[in-house]
Amino acid sequence: MSEEQQEQDGTRGGVPGSGEQREGKMSEEQQEQDGTRGGVPGSGDQREEKKAEEQHEHDRIVVLRYYYRRAKQDLTSLMKWLALAFLTGFTVGGISTMFSFTLSTMTAFRQEHGWVFFCLPLSGLAIVFLYQHIGKEDGGTNQVFSTVRSKDEVSFRMAPLIFVSTALTHLTGGSAGREGAAIQLGGSIGNQLGRCIRLDEQDRHVMVMCGMSAAFAALFGTPMAAAIFAMEVVSVGVMYYTALVPCVVSGLIATNFAAGLGIHPEVFHVTGIPKLTMVTGLKMGVIALGCAVVSVIFCVALKETGGFFKKHLPNPYIRVVVVSLVIIAVTMLLHTTDYMGAGIEIITRAIEEGETGKLTFVWKMLLTVLTMRAGFRGGEIVPSFCVGATFGCVMGHLLNLSPSLCAAAGMAAVFCGVTNCPITSILIAFELFGFKGVSYYLIAVSISYAASGYYSLYRDQTIVYSKYKAKYVNRRTRV
Repeated sequence: MSEEQQEQDGTRGGVPGSGEQREGKMSEEQQEQDGTRGGVPGSGDQREEKKAEEQHEHDRIVVLRYYYRRAKQDLTSLMKWLALAFLTGFTVGGISTMFSFTLSTMTAFRQEHGWVFFCLPLSGLAIVFLYQHIGKEDGGTNQVFSTVRSKDEVSFRMAPLIFVSTALTHLTGGSAGREGAAIQLGGSIGNQLGRCIRLDEQDRHVMVMCGMSAAFAALFGTPMAAAIFAMEVVSVGVMYYTALVPCVVSGLIATNFAAGLGIHPEVFHVTGIPKLTMVTGLKMGVIALGCAVVSVIFCVALKETGGFFKKHLPNPYIRVVVVSLVIIAVTMLLHTTDYMGAGIEIITRAIEEGETGKLTFVWKMLLTVLTMRAGFRGGEIVPSFCVGATFGCVMGHLLNLSPSLCAAAGMAAVFCGVTNCPITSILIAFELFGFKGVSYYLIAVSISYAASGYYSLYRDQTIVYSKYKAKYVNRRTRV
């Protein structure tokens, strides 16, 4: 056999089987490639499985890290707003409590010294002077709403201005409430706190609502309604749920803070609540329609009276003096001091005793319109409570339905009609009157909301969604 043949056969050098060794070596290499070296089938599959497990583990870690970061971000945001809500609740609650004590002191002083009422023109001049020289650009409650919608910036000067001017109004017997002051006071302080902490613009808007809730809750003792009111009143049909936690927490803190210092909420005892039937339900529906009409008249009267005064009494100093004299004359003709201030005593008699004059709601509406459009400060919501309670009480007597119940339902219904805040109205009824008459309150509020149209106390309030169709309208209210 030739050497060449031996080399080809693997037997060169007389060593048989060297070719077989090469074949065996080639076979081993092939086994390595096939993953079957050493006679263990599937070791390559095991490596692939191991790689897959490692990739799965990596993916799982990535997902866990993602959710961890999200949870950390959410928890950090929650803790931030809880801290800010505590700060706002204590700060605004403390100032609002002092404001409430001031109004009570002023009212008590006026009641003991009746001659103070004749100083109404002087207090009006002082208020006009303050706003002409310090708060000329002050837009009141409407400016607070514009701030929430990023269209304006509420000034910190609004807080002391509204504090002093509302106190002067109540001291001298102007027919005004205090919730307008609460909204402006709380919104101004909340915005200033946000600026001091260097929050961004969006967070400062939440702080404004947080301050509104705290002030409203401290003055009225209704934390549920206060929290929802701040989120509901700016844009009807859209709730600012971002502010839910801070508004709720700040409202609760402010309420308890005020209660701890002796400012307790008004609680009315509604009597004679009948079982809901078709007849009683229809009667309540009629009362609710009447309340809607009254709320529209109230809003229109405020708008038209303001326009009339600006046209015929353009000088604000002359205007406030002339209208103050008219208010004094009307009050003297009526021979009563009931219409001075917010009218809480009238509300109490209407709800708890079922007693009121037939035209009480007319006189309260008239004097409130004159007071607020003359240039005095305060608010229209508590007077609207008074108008609604007295109107409901009168209608209860006419329809032979519990005057106490009708007064309570009328109070909530007119409030809903002038603010377009049905959820807040229902919560106010629950917190002030209890849950026993819930069916009647729901009927009154819902019908008043639908029948009152797009009128409102606030010109910068926006109706985002139609009251009558599932339709986006985004329109301003009529004032």
